[in-house]
Formats: sequence, structure tokens, C-alpha cells
Amino acid sequence: MVYEDLKQKVAVITGGSKGIGNAIAERYGKEGMSVVINYNSDQQGAEQVVTKIIATGGQAIAVQADVSTEAGVQKLVDTAVKQYDHLDVWVNNAGMENQHPTTELSLKDWQRVIDVNLTGVFLGSKAALNYFTSHNKKGNIINMSSVHEQIPWPTFAHYAASKGGVKLFSQTIAMEYAARNIRVNAIGPGAINTPINAEKFTDPEQLKTTTSMIPMQRIGDPKEVAAAAAWLASDESSYVTGITLFVDGGMTLYPAFQDGRG
Repeated sequence: MVYEDLKQKVAVITGGSKGIGNAIAERYGKEGMSVVINYNSDQQGAEQVVTKIIATGGQAIAVQADVSTEAGVQKLVDTAVKQYDHLDVWVNNAGMENQHPTTELSLKDWQRVIDVNLTGVFLGSKAALNYFTSHNKKGNIINMSSVHEQIPWPTFAHYAASKGGVKLFSQTIAMEYAARNIRVNAIGPGAINTPINAEKFTDPEQLKTTTSMIPMQRIGDPKEVAAAAAWLASDESSYVTGITLFVDGGMTLYPAFQDGRG
């Protein structure tokens, strides 16, 4: 589906060089949007996305920035406005994870995940809000959360904590700025076939274990998350704010109880 109201709008997507961010950027390009694709280290990946979008008639630019810093986030705002004259949609997608038993989780590892996954969402949202309010715009912020804002995930305590924070942060600013016609929502992906999961899903046993936790019995595609991001950015969702839209094949439905077990 093409959302006519998205044409000519400008979006910033953090962490847009691969996986879900890549898919959202491509989908926004197909919708006729101009896209600022942020990357931290994967310049090649970001430029490949830009090439794809331009090849299909869209507009895009790749920008290196560390979204866990105020300077990095401001660079994205300034680039969007300089290149495309305005800003309409901000997608806080950049994220990371690593696995450690909590007793072995270093402060450095804890802080880096929190810095990118939660502080980055705060800084990106704050920058977008400042732009929207100062220009009296009906802006739109989409924050990438996870099923683990709801489902505990042992040995990933820092990741789960960051996503739980994204949930309540998103709901809070959605309430705070609703009267200004600024919508804030989150997307909670489940098991999605992204580069970060690629090695795990090539193991047949791991794939079987993961799909057994999903009522729909399959791994999701990044394009399915991108479809949710397009809807949330469009006027089709104009009365929707403060939600987490789970794109998870039913993973948050407590599949252990499927078929009446328990």
C-alpha cells in the first residue's frame, strides 16, 4: 500500500544501514519520502541503501553520527533541514545487544547498551520535539522497542532494561505532546531475520527453538516491520499515539499456553 500523504515528507532513520532500519528506509523511499539514513560505522551499508532508494526515484542521503551523543543527533537534524528544508518523521531505530549473565555484566557493557538503546532514543526524540514545537509542526516519532519491553530476557538484563525504558519514555512524551499534534509510538519486533540474528537462525536447532516460541511458527521479515513503520508515519494512524505496535507473530501472547496447555 502507498500512503499518499507521505509523499514529500522527510524522515530521519537512526541505525539505517542494515536490518530493520534498512527496510524502513527503503519502504519510506518507495512512499516518496526523502530519507536521512544514519549510520555509526557501516558506511558501505548505508550508501547501498541510498543507492537503492535513488534508483527507484526516491531521495536519500547517508550521514555518519553517534546517536548516543547530542552532537551526533543535532548533526542529523541539521542535515535533514539543510538537504530537504524540513523534518516530519523521526525513527529512533539504532540499537545493540550482547549477552552476559548479570553477575558478569560489566558496567562498560551495561552503559553502552543503555547509551545507544535508551539514551539515543531520548536524544533523538528531544531533538525532533524541539524541531516540531519550534516550527509548530504535526511531527511523528517512532521508537524501536522490542517484545522484551514486556517479556523478561535472562542474560540480556541491560537490553531488556533499555527496551522497558523505551516503552514508558514513549508513552510519557506521547502524553506530554499530544495536544501539540505530535504523535509518538513504538514498534516491538519479535524474532526478525536481520543480520544480528543471521548466525543464530542458520543453526537448525536454534531456529526450531525460536519458532516454537512464536504462535505463527515462522521468523519475521524486516519488511513486515517496515510496513508497520509506514502505517505509523502516515495519516492512516492519525488517532494513534502512545502505543507499542508488536510485530512478533504472536510472541507476546504467552505461546507456552497454546492449545490449552497449563
